[in-house]
Amino acid sequence: MASYYRRKAGIPPPPRWQHPALTSDNPVLRSAAAHAKELGEANGWSPSLVRCAMDGLTAVLEGCPPGKPVKLTEVRTRIPRHASSHRIAEVLADLKLLEDDSSLAIRSWIEDRAGELPVGFAGDVRAWLLVLLDGDSRAKPRSHTCLYVYFGCVRPLLENWATTHGHLREITVADVTVALSPLRGWQRCNAIAALRSLFRFAKKRGLIFANPTTRLKTEDIPRSLMPMTDAEVLAVQQIAVTPAQRLIVALAAVHAARATAIRHLTLDDLDLPNRRITFAGHAQRLGELPHQTLLAWLAQRGITWPKTPNRHVLINAKTALGTGPVSAEYLKRHLLHQGVYLERIRGDRVLHEALTVGSDPLHLALVFNLSHTTASRYAAIAQNLLDDQIEQTADDEDS
Repeated sequence: MASYYRRKAGIPPPPRWQHPALTSDNPVLRSAAAHAKELGEANGWSPSLVRCAMDGLTAVLEGCPPGKPVKLTEVRTRIPRHASSHRIAEVLADLKLLEDDSSLAIRSWIEDRAGELPVGFAGDVRAWLLVLLDGDSRAKPRSHTCLYVYFGCVRPLLENWATTHGHLREITVADVTVALSPLRGWQRCNAIAALRSLFRFAKKRGLIFANPTTRLKTEDIPRSLMPMTDAEVLAVQQIAVTPAQRLIVALAAVHAARATAIRHLTLDDLDLPNRRITFAGHAQRLGELPHQTLLAWLAQRGITWPKTPNRHVLINAKTALGTGPVSAEYLKRHLLHQGVYLERIRGDRVLHEALTVGSDPLHLALVFNLSHTTASRYAAIAQNLLDDQIEQTADDEDS
């Protein structure tokens, strides 16, 4: 009613409310708030998200000397609960006002796990894990998953040796042989790889006199793969119902795309008019099923996030505000946790191609951009299946 009578009396409306940070006496806070507003307009942030970001910027920049960077730990501890530390850090980083003083979670994990080991082994294992994480002059950094697997393999062995030994230099070949004797398959292979890495590091740093794993060798584990059954295919069809799920399954089932390639697929990799798609630099003819699922997903994507700057095909509510790909957990939450295994679908596609055109590893390598080793493995599996089928047919005829 107040607005009605104002218009009737010819009184101009009051100025629209704007966040106090936009008119602050602090020039740093004022420029940061303006940049947050620009980022919000460019990236499709909601008005509430922009206001919350300005609230957080006010909390960390109010009273801060001009030009002094803000530490990331302060951003995470000082901002209000309703503000997003990630968005505030993004604004400050663009303005060169952010200092990342936080330690990686993996480093805290290394300190905690190494501290739980016996005293004689803790220091050497900590140094080994840090070299795996950061690399050195002769080795590249390893992934976090590699660190988790390696430590999980050596930890029970070290705890067992600690009952009779006090240091890595006291471990002999006989100790290693006894520790590995009950292990089989991939468990044994992983343990051997982890022990070889640990003792090589210790030998190079002069922590031990002799490497007890020098003559250890991993054994080739035969891999078997069978085509998916009708029940498995039906189960996947019943689980994959959303446009995103159907797209992921279609790319794996038709193009044998890996999970990482699907996550990093961008709009620039699509050529829908010419029915072409590119995975990791390898262009392929776009199949009919992926084409239809792509159209359905892109339609939903455009309706849900019309202003997103993210060029990746698969996005969610979090990545739509930035430019990065969805996480591996995104695929797990949508499919793996529902019982759909992408590697199983992908392997079935490659095996089906090998059974259809013959066990030609060169053909498989060219079509699916596989390494020669992987293509030869699929070709060998397909040849074994074809030979078994021929033998079964011959036995049926003789009987």
